[in-house]
Amino acid sequence: MLDKNGFDLWADGYDKTVGISDEENAYPFAGYRDVLGNIFQAIMEKPNATVLDIGFGTGTLTTKLYEHGCSIYGQDFSSRMIELASEKMPGSHLYQGDFTKGLVEPLWNQCYDFIVATYSLHHLTDEQKISFLRTLCNCLKEDGKILIGDVVFENRDKLNQCRQEAGDEWDDEEIYFVADELRSAFPSIAFMQVSYCAGILTLTR
Repeated sequence: MLDKNGFDLWADGYDKTVGISDEENAYPFAGYRDVLGNIFQAIMEKPNATVLDIGFGTGTLTTKLYEHGCSIYGQDFSSRMIELASEKMPGSHLYQGDFTKGLVEPLWNQCYDFIVATYSLHHLTDEQKISFLRTLCNCLKEDGKILIGDVVFENRDKLNQCRQEAGDEWDDEEIYFVADELRSAFPSIAFMQVSYCAGILTLTR
């Protein structure tokens, strides 16, 4: 698993790396653009939405939201990622912090229409995911939504099938979402499959 310094070093080539994987329909980023596109469209249904992005990276999604009138808040643990994203979104509110330890204090002082996490929360254990999502729900406005786009599967069988097909490319250090297993904690969570290894989870307050 990459630490802060690893992400700093990867930051400048991140978008290219992801793009190649998506274009080749290869694990882990097959469906990446469609995941971000669907989340973008969902947020655009609410004009001038206030959006919190957890692990925003270089700001690929949030920059588009920013350009379309959204108020952007975010947390990432890479100072280089924040630097790159801040150049694209000078009016945003971006903070450095390790989300495995929760949100940084300034972000608790806001309520959000949408909380977004794309390809970031797989760094949390299953127990941490549930605890963090419960906490994030308290930061949503009425009828607000958490939108998670990531490597995610409907059930454990689908995950294991992808693991077998990926072979040596599979990252054992990342803990991917399984929709069926989340429903014990969040019965109303919705799941949309986007590619064989990616999807979107939606949790509405």
